[in-house]
Amino acid sequence: MRLPRSRAQQPTSAERVRSVLAAAHSMTVVSDGLHTEVRRLDGAGVMSRIHVHAPTPHLPPEPGTERVPVRLEFTDVAPTPVRDRIRARVTVTGLLAAPYRVSDSDESTCMEFGQAVIEDAEGRAFVTLEELEELAPDPLAGVEAGMLTHLLDAHAELIPLLLRLVRTPRAVKPTRVMPLAMDRYGITLRLECSRSHTDVRLAFPTPVSAPDQAGPQIQGLLRAARRMSHPNRLPA
Repeated sequence: MRLPRSRAQQPTSAERVRSVLAAAHSMTVVSDGLHTEVRRLDGAGVMSRIHVHAPTPHLPPEPGTERVPVRLEFTDVAPTPVRDRIRARVTVTGLLAAPYRVSDSDESTCMEFGQAVIEDAEGRAFVTLEELEELAPDPLAGVEAGMLTHLLDAHAELIPLLLRLVRTPRAVKPTRVMPLAMDRYGITLRLECSRSHTDVRLAFPTPVSAPDQAGPQIQGLLRAARRMSHPNRLPA
């Protein structure tokens, strides 16, 4: 059983897709009947390898110039060892001028955009190219993994303290609390119970616009937690 997730301020579906594409280190390309694993994105994101453009007018193609359907698949995996580490799956479909081939060159492949879909525990959402083009990646997208693992490895004793800011039903008795995600709006914790888990968001007072602003925001949450008395405790 999975408990309902918090509805505190959080990224839109388009923001999440944009950030997944920007932070991706790998992707699966499905084209011409082949599944190709691309693992050399080096944190530069898919846009460094695939140039996405708007659909062109649908005119009959010249013989021998038929476009090839392509599907780009991404898996957003939590950087921390939480239960059920897959946070979302993103799929981008479109058309290529020729079957996709992995290349060692820096030259990008031109792709006519079809649609983008994000699927997570809350369901499925479709995102348009216009929505993606209007957004910049989340400022924490490229450093989120390092920040969360540092919090867990170097300051694990602070994570239970944040539970004071979480209002959970009395029936929810977490056995473990782990940092799951961080974005410009706040940090998400995963409360793991014996047979279920729920995700709760702790919103920053104001959204951050640069990575160096995240640390002070987390310190602000910790100061607020220390001022509170809350029954949430992990079992001894």
